[in-house]
Amino acid sequence: MPRPGTKKELLELSKANYKSLLNFIRYMPREELENEFPPEYLNRNIRDVLAHLHHWHLMMLEWYKVGMSGKVPDMPSKGYSWKTVPELNRKIQHTYSNVDLRVIQDCLEESFENLQEIMATHTEEELFEKKYYPWTGSTSLGSYLISATSSHYDWALKLIKKCRRQLVK
Repeated sequence: MPRPGTKKELLELSKANYKSLLNFIRYMPREELENEFPPEYLNRNIRDVLAHLHHWHLMMLEWYKVGMSGKVPDMPSKGYSWKTVPELNRKIQHTYSNVDLRVIQDCLEESFENLQEIMATHTEEELFEKKYYPWTGSTSLGSYLISATSSHYDWALKLIKKCRRQLVK
């Protein structure tokens, strides 16, 4: 499906890509769930990938909360710029490195549901009109939500599959 351009597409693709990711993981043998990825990847295993998604959900939720209160959120996160996202991602990976996969899965489910609620409450205009909200700058709220959900889930699934193939060789 192409990039969502309507509220319905946004909700459907977000849910579909999330479900595809979870279904792929659900049917993996336990030992594969715990395998380390090849050394060239920041995210060292499936837990790290899911924690990454969860943390970016939390950041999106914070941007939304601050932005909708009329303030300008720290994006991507306080002390970081879009140019320093790799450094931020390293911090995220370190933060969750000792958290159990099951805990991460539960956290991810909760933050996913929170974002779904936000998407469901907005009109198509509120989601997709550029500059509708001052805090989104020159883009739209929907664009941020796509990046934090459907696009990110697609990235995660591709990464997991790629690393799994490399480990099987």
